[in-house]
Amino acid sequence: MLSPEQINALNSELQDAHPKQIMAKIQEVLPNTALSFSGAEDVLLLHFASKMPQPLPVFTLDTGRLHPETYRFIEQVRDHYGIAIEALSPDADALQALVKAKGLFSFYTDGHSECCGIRKVAPLRRKLQTVDAWITGQRRDQSPTRAEVAVVELDSAASTSEHPVIKVNPLANWSSAKVWEHIRLLEVPYNPLHDQGFISIGCEPCTRPVGPNQHEREGRWWWEEATIKECGLHAGNLHEAPGE
Repeated sequence: MLSPEQINALNSELQDAHPKQIMAKIQEVLPNTALSFSGAEDVLLLHFASKMPQPLPVFTLDTGRLHPETYRFIEQVRDHYGIAIEALSPDADALQALVKAKGLFSFYTDGHSECCGIRKVAPLRRKLQTVDAWITGQRRDQSPTRAEVAVVELDSAASTSEHPVIKVNPLANWSSAKVWEHIRLLEVPYNPLHDQGFISIGCEPCTRPVGPNQHEREGRWWWEEATIKECGLHAGNLHEAPGE
């Protein structure tokens, strides 16, 4: 268990470190660390992790509503790096109750939080109860709610007094341009939807391509207010956004 002082010290130490160094340090301090792979551009983190002496467990959220391209991409990554990727599924009873009561597209009228809560947040919370730290692909330039994301922080949404969980964001200081420069330089596989105008990729009904000069998160939950475009996986961001 890390104290707030230790978390702050790690955050300061790793502020300008390479993502691979960040992940290696966290794994040294907290061996029970897992990497969250969303099937989008944070495959770069998985690439860096594949070069580390000790492998990191990798998991992804299978909401049941991902694009076909995303499912095929996950398998491509699994084969390319020769790694196991644990797919986390939503609770079948909770999902069946939602669909029975509201159908398959209630989020267009009720907002996305209920559906995301069942398909994404609950499976993630179950997983995080089994680890001490998790690594994400969050970047500060992704949205207003992520503008103050730390490299190392306490995950206030997932932590309990008995089991604190550390969230690590090795790409926090990287721009989208820098991420893609490395993806192409290192010949890292990426989701083919990126070549079709998709930048931030989530579930198929809730993601669409963005046009010129649009921010990458504008393609997610486009029918909702821009400042709340979080699914709940990074609930702490909502308390850190400017003006909140």
